[in-house]
Amino acid sequence: MSAKRPILELKGVGRRFGGLVAVNGVDLEVPAGSITSVIGPNGAGKTTLFNVISGLYAPTTGDINLDGQLLATPDHKTEREAFIWATVAITGTLVGGVAGIPIDAPAGIAGVGAIVASGAILLAAVSRPNWYVRLCDRLGIRRSARPNDVVVLGVARTFQNIRLFREMSALENVMVGTHARTKVGLFDALLDTRRFRRTESESEDESMKLLEAVGLGDRANVVAKNLAYGDQRRLEVARALASRPSLLLLDEPAAGMNPAETEQMIQLIKSIRDTFGVTVLLIEHDMRVVMGISEKIAVLDHGEKIAEGTPAEIRNNPKVIEAYLGRGAAAGA
Repeated sequence: MSAKRPILELKGVGRRFGGLVAVNGVDLEVPAGSITSVIGPNGAGKTTLFNVISGLYAPTTGDINLDGQLLATPDHKTEREAFIWATVAITGTLVGGVAGIPIDAPAGIAGVGAIVASGAILLAAVSRPNWYVRLCDRLGIRRSARPNDVVVLGVARTFQNIRLFREMSALENVMVGTHARTKVGLFDALLDTRRFRRTESESEDESMKLLEAVGLGDRANVVAKNLAYGDQRRLEVARALASRPSLLLLDEPAAGMNPAETEQMIQLIKSIRDTFGVTVLLIEHDMRVVMGISEKIAVLDHGEKIAEGTPAEIRNNPKVIEAYLGRGAAAGA
C-alpha cells in the first residue's frame, strides 16, 4: 500500500525571537487524512510551531507548504516585493510630476495615470486581494499568508487557552467560524438584503449540525461562559470546523479534562477525522491520548525535532525517553 500524500510539509522551519531560538530547522510531513501528534517537554517549541503554521508568526528560516501551495516563508524573502513596488511608485510619481505639462495634454494624462496606477498597486500590496497574490506568484514574489488567509486556504486551529466569545451563545460562536466562507459584504449586512438573510439562515443550519456533531446540540443557546469546561473545549473544535478546513490544528485539546472528558475528546477527534475527512495535527501532553489516537508522532526538544515515527517507535526511542525522563532513564531503556 502506497504512503499517503503529505497535506502539510515543513522544510527546515525555524523561528527566532532575538537571541532565543524557539524552533530550529524542523522538517515534518503530515499525511493527508492522518492524525499526527507533536509532543515534547514544556518549552520545546510546540505552540510556536503551531503559531508559525497558522500565520501568527512568519518563519525565520524554511518554508511551509499546504497541499503544494506556499503557506509560510521567511520575511526577508519579501524584500524583492518591496523593491519592485517602491520602484513602481517612484517612477509613477516622477512621470506624473513632470512640470509644465498641461493636464489635458497626452503626456499629462499619462502622468496622472502613472500616479493612479502606482497608488493602486501600493494599495493592493497592503490589502493583498487574490488577483494580487497570483500576480506576485507569477513574478516570483512569495510571502507568508496572513492568519485570515491561512483560514481561507484551509487551516483552522484551537488554542491552548480557550478563546471563545464568552458573552455569545454556543450557536453564535460557531456561526462566527462560518463567516470565513460567506460571500456577503458590509452593505449586505447594513441593508439586510435577501442574500444576507439567506446566508445567515444557511450559517445557522450548518452551525447547528456542527454543534450536534460535537455533542452540544442541546446547548446551542447557552452562553459560552456558562458551559462546562469540557463543553467549551468541544465548542472551540466546532467553531474551527465551521471554516471547513482541510487541516485542523488542536493545541492541547484534552488539557484540564478529567478522565471521562478525555475519553470523549479522543472519540471526538477520531470522529472528526472520519466524518469530515479532516487531517488532524495536535499538540498534547497526555500520553494516553497521544498513544491512543496518533498514527504518527513527531517529538520536539529545545526547538529541534529529535524523533519521528509510529507510537510504538516513539515509546521505545532512547532520545524521547531522555528528553522526558533524563539521561539515566534513557540509558536503562
